[in-house]
Amino acid sequence: MHKIVRTDTLAPSMFLMELEAPKIAEKRKAGQFIILRIDEKGERVPFTISDSDTARGTLTLIYQVVGKTTAQMSALRVGDSILDVVGPLGKPTHIENFGTVCCIGGGTGIAIAYPIAKALGGAGNTVISILGARTKDLLFYEDEVRAISNELLVCTDDGSYGQKGLVTEMLKQLIDRGEKLKMVVAIGPVPMMKFVARMTKEYEIPTIVSLNPIMIDGSGMCGCCRVSVGGATKFVCVDGPEFDAHQVDFELLTKRLATYRDKETESYNRYKHSKEECKIGRG
Repeated sequence: MHKIVRTDTLAPSMFLMELEAPKIAEKRKAGQFIILRIDEKGERVPFTISDSDTARGTLTLIYQVVGKTTAQMSALRVGDSILDVVGPLGKPTHIENFGTVCCIGGGTGIAIAYPIAKALGGAGNTVISILGARTKDLLFYEDEVRAISNELLVCTDDGSYGQKGLVTEMLKQLIDRGEKLKMVVAIGPVPMMKFVARMTKEYEIPTIVSLNPIMIDGSGMCGCCRVSVGGATKFVCVDGPEFDAHQVDFELLTKRLATYRDKETESYNRYKHSKEECKIGRG
């Protein structure tokens, strides 16, 4: 059992959970993830580790409510426990002093980009971070990312905060002003990563993306997380989650991500309906 020691609401449907997992906290590195199961009847769901505290023996997870499990997690409070937490899984981010790097986080991808930007900064890189969200209310971790970046740029689709526009536009501004970017890390919605990759390929800037496909066992046995990279089949849980953005087949990834979307929505709606019935019954 893994006790929850902190929870927080970061944005609408976006939550933070800090839980005890001392052995994982000691070993994890930037870019790695865990798979958790809330209870014996729960599904196995992957979450990137946003941060860890070895002194406290804790992991910090940031997640968006998109299905039954994340809805259940959002209802948990300090003192509650998670049954299973397995990790750290996946290959950690390759960290060295590249020079000037750009870390891009879009939407929930901010939670994954943060530990990578932090590690790159710790290795002596000049870190320029770009955060993007649909609107101001959905932006989170701005102060945390600013604290570990040499420069922070923020944009929103609707212009409600920061510059109006997309992260690709801000990346283009960096290139146009003469920044000699040695690497770009882009994490967020698949369309965002695809268009960042398209731009950086044109300018021959090495680019890494972190993928989050359907995943069950975390060992490569089930094959659910397979993706096509450079024409070869890779398994995100053991070969990733990070890959060369210029080699990823984003079209195939998009199709695979949609495979069980209807089932996920159906399960989430049943869960919400059951909770509403419970409220009516208590009333």
